[in-house]
Amino acid sequence: MATRTSDAVLERMMTLHPKVIDLTLDRVHRLLAALGHPERSLPPVIHIAGTNGKGSTQAMIRAGLEAGGDRVHAYTSPHLARFHERIRLAGELISEPALTALLDECVERNGPDEITFFEITTCAAFAAFARTPADWTLLEVGLGGRLDATNVVERPALTIITPVSLDHQAFLGDTVGAIAGEKAGIIKRGVPCIVGPQTDEGLAVIEARANRLGAPLLVFGQHWHVWEENGRLLYQDENGLLDLPLPNLPGPHQIQNAGAAITALRALGRNEAAAEAAVTRAEWPARMQRLRRGPLVDAAPRVELWLDGGHNPAGGEAVAATLARMPERETHLICGMLNTKDVSGYMVPLAPQVTRLHAVSIPGEQNTLPAEVTAEAARKAGIDAVAAASVGDALAAITAGNPAARVLICGSLYLAGSILRENG
Repeated sequence: MATRTSDAVLERMMTLHPKVIDLTLDRVHRLLAALGHPERSLPPVIHIAGTNGKGSTQAMIRAGLEAGGDRVHAYTSPHLARFHERIRLAGELISEPALTALLDECVERNGPDEITFFEITTCAAFAAFARTPADWTLLEVGLGGRLDATNVVERPALTIITPVSLDHQAFLGDTVGAIAGEKAGIIKRGVPCIVGPQTDEGLAVIEARANRLGAPLLVFGQHWHVWEENGRLLYQDENGLLDLPLPNLPGPHQIQNAGAAITALRALGRNEAAAEAAVTRAEWPARMQRLRRGPLVDAAPRVELWLDGGHNPAGGEAVAATLARMPERETHLICGMLNTKDVSGYMVPLAPQVTRLHAVSIPGEQNTLPAEVTAEAARKAGIDAVAAASVGDALAAITAGNPAARVLICGSLYLAGSILRENG
């Protein structure tokens, strides 16, 4: 008899349960009860919501805590190359046998009842976290916050809201204020909340929610400040000034993410060494990640090859700001996007920074935007654009014209995941 794998169980879960997003917590509460309420037995929780920067902020907090010897659980989504990336137990990715057994258990306990893929896998993560000793649990919201499957922890140690902007409007609302209201749903009575840079509209909504619940806020620009000066990161709060190296995660937007992570570590009583570890040791793939090995690198050894999974207007602005600070070099984008995203909003900030965009369809992704449609959207945004049959074909066309160009593969975490799988 063939050995069951986590991939086989995950595939079965996708066929048995609806893929459609249906924001409610009823199904999650039901399955957690059947599992013995693991959400009530987690190590202290730090819950992170926001439109952009959640994963980077989580990675920096984890680096800071682990530098002091703490064992840290971490939950994130979506995964890039393998599902196991979503569940990190006391610092290590969940093993294949443990994941398979856990998923089987959740399927059995859920029975024939309807539940979404994200909900059942989130419940699996909670069960794993509750059964494995650790000092902290870092939870990244999947979508929104108020009705997200992660929002069942009644008393986290800390909540964090990274910058809020327009994304997933079909589910969260079509204004920044409405979306901020959904993100602010993770704020709990009396629990401190760290707030990253926000629009006035978004901040007003977050502050109103916190006031109703008596949740102390630590707000960027009011209670903490972070900036770059002379090639260093400077951080200031009521406890003093920190002079730190710049984040090892590239891009000016990581300064603000680092500020939120440092604020969290300070709120947890950690010292300057933890703050320095947060900015120098964090690892987070597909966020302006330089690719240095693999078949694509071998095919174009002189190309400066980068990978980024940003996919909304704020993500486009962050990538554009990062490119603007790099040494001048002919820059090409290889871009694939989903048909659910604001393609124009993503591309417009990038137009001044790129020579040409090579549009691709995302391999194996049902909701991919066809390459020709992506190329047309790029042209409307002011970018010279052509369609390509694949990333490999696009890279070959670029190197034929300039074998030493800078190439950024971008537009979707799903495209980024396929690149990481192909490149080992």
